[in-house]
Amino acid sequence: MAGISYSDLITQIRNYSEVDSNVLTTAVLENIILNAQYRIMRDIPIDADRKIAQDNLVANQEHANLPAGALFVRAVQVADSTSAFNNPIYLEKKDIAFLDEYNGARATGRPKYYAMKGGATGNTNTTSGAILLSPIPDATYVFKVHYNAMPATLESSNTTNFISLNFPNGLLYAALVETYGYLKGPTDMLQLYEGKYKQEIEKFGGEQIGR
Repeated sequence: MAGISYSDLITQIRNYSEVDSNVLTTAVLENIILNAQYRIMRDIPIDADRKIAQDNLVANQEHANLPAGALFVRAVQVADSTSAFNNPIYLEKKDIAFLDEYNGARATGRPKYYAMKGGATGNTNTTSGAILLSPIPDATYVFKVHYNAMPATLESSNTTNFISLNFPNGLLYAALVETYGYLKGPTDMLQLYEGKYKQEIEKFGGEQIGR
């Protein structure tokens, strides 16, 4: 099988660091592996995690809920107030203070701007993470949210994922950086794997932009 599995990654981390399960327990390694995955996801937006959600805006409501599990929003489109996605335009992203001032007059119409508030959590749409709109929609316009979703993380109950299968060396190096940070040394080994990780993440990033 291509890539690396959860159990193989745990074995490799212990072998590379020459530290056994008495120090690098499964609980410790699960946290290390999770931190490594979050680092990769934040360093490189992964195309495999790109999603598009379509829904209708609510007239006179100045926000739209974020899609379930959204990690970050790439773009928002708004089309005519019909069931078909006709004449779409991309909204311009602004700071929330800009929208607060703009919406102070409660102007309504087809939205031109958006700002982000909070973040999505769990697997359901949420108002704690919202896309604020301006002008406030005056009709049920159709909109699309282009976003990156939070992928399934590698763990004992999910033994492979996109990163482990397609970027195993980068995942290993990122985990080893976390491991040597947890073990508090040696510094030269931490620097070695940090350098290896940066080399591999640059190559992986090139793949994500089609090089």
